[in-house]
Amino acid sequence: MDMNLRNDGRKSGELRPVSFQRHFIKNSAGSVLVSCGDTKVIVTANFENKVPPFLNKETDGWLTAEYSMLPGSCNTRVKRDKANNSGRTQEISRLIGRALRVMVDMKSFPGYTINVDADVIQADGGTRTASITGAYIAVYDCLMKMKRETNLFPNKLPILNQVAAVSVGLRNNQILLDLNYEEDSTAQADANFVFTSAFEVVEIQGTAEQNPFKTEQFLQMMNFAQEGIRTLCELQNLSLELHLTATK
Repeated sequence: MDMNLRNDGRKSGELRPVSFQRHFIKNSAGSVLVSCGDTKVIVTANFENKVPPFLNKETDGWLTAEYSMLPGSCNTRVKRDKANNSGRTQEISRLIGRALRVMVDMKSFPGYTINVDADVIQADGGTRTASITGAYIAVYDCLMKMKRETNLFPNKLPILNQVAAVSVGLRNNQILLDLNYEEDSTAQADANFVFTSAFEVVEIQGTAEQNPFKTEQFLQMMNFAQEGIRTLCELQNLSLELHLTATK
């Protein structure tokens, strides 16, 4: 039994409470309010009949993502990015897009783009990982609407992989799963892991904040991440249980 409880009472390998409220935005093809502890993100997914000019609309589809933090999402007001996105915002937007492009077969919807928007309404650490985990559900529902309203993929949804993400950190030489803001801001090292449900690596972002950490510690962090991803994928499936047969 892990007796080293954290500032919010969790054990070292325990996720924060996670919930998904689907169809959160009435006018979006897919939407979800994802809550990971006190971090809350609204993710929407919509499709349009166009692709970027670098693609062939006869053979290629596309998926892209934008991430933003609302001004009141933090203790100190966050300025709106407006036209000039910050480097952090661009980096997270691209991360979300890369993760979700692993999820879908874009060749199956030529000429269409799926636009994903992740808007953080309350931030307490792990906003990018919550965005990815919630976006899986929003994109799933978007594909369901595309299936109903177009002649695309009449047999099954073009889902190649189930994708989720979680953070792991090293704080006071203890490995912690799913960092909140206080833990993240004082961690010796932290990493974001994006995996498929089969634990295939989509992306890993990690850094030492002060001193380098050992390879053995990193492998332990990855083991924690895999267990977290396992639980997150189970929760995604529970949220989507009414439609699980649609991909079979």
